[in-house]
Amino acid sequence: MGWLTMPFASMGGHPTAKAYLDDQFTYTREVDGGSKGLRVLASSCPQNRTYYAATQVMTNGVGGEIFAIVCKVHWCPGSKTGEQFGYKDMEESMGPCEDDCPQSILDLLTPTNNEHAQDWRRRCRARLERRSRKIEDGDRIRLETPLKFVDGHTGSEFIVEKRGRRVSFRDPETCQRYRITGFRDLAWQLVPVTKVHKTIFA
Repeated sequence: MGWLTMPFASMGGHPTAKAYLDDQFTYTREVDGGSKGLRVLASSCPQNRTYYAATQVMTNGVGGEIFAIVCKVHWCPGSKTGEQFGYKDMEESMGPCEDDCPQSILDLLTPTNNEHAQDWRRRCRARLERRSRKIEDGDRIRLETPLKFVDGHTGSEFIVEKRGRRVSFRDPETCQRYRITGFRDLAWQLVPVTKVHKTIFA
C-alpha cells in the first residue's frame, strides 16, 4: 500500500503514532454468520519512525493466527499542506526492509510457511543478536568492511574506549579517536589481545 497522510486533527485525539495505529489495527466487523477482526496484542514504535505490532486474527471473538504488521511513520509538524502525520502499512508477508522489531513482539507470532515472513523474522532476530554483543574497554575489534572517516582515514581495526555510556574507537596505529554511527548494526569481530593487568601488592 501507499502512504496515508493526514493533519494531526484527523488522528482522533491519539497523541502518538503508536496509540493511533493500535486503534486502527484493532477492530471488529460484522459478517454473514458472525464477526471478523484484528486485535493488537503488543506494539512498539522506536523513535517514532517505524511501528511494529503483533496482531491476532479474531473470528467470532476467538483468537487465531498472530502475524506482524509493520508501518513506516512520517512526522511533519510544519507541513503547510496539512500532511503532518503519515504512515505506510505492510504485513510481514510482504518482506519489509524494516527489521528492528523488538524480541517481545517476535515471540508472540505464530509459525508461518510464508517465505517472505520467515526471512523477515530471521533478519529481525539476526539484528537483535548483533546488538546484544558485548564490548569492554580495551577490546580490539575488526570491522568486516573498512570505514572511511571525514578526515580521510580508512580503517577496520580499532581499540574500544568506554567512558560510562560513551563509547569511542581509537585507531591502534595513529591513536586518533573516532565515533562509529550505528556500530551495533555493523558486522565485526573481536581480535584476541593480551591485556596487562595492574599488579596489586599486599
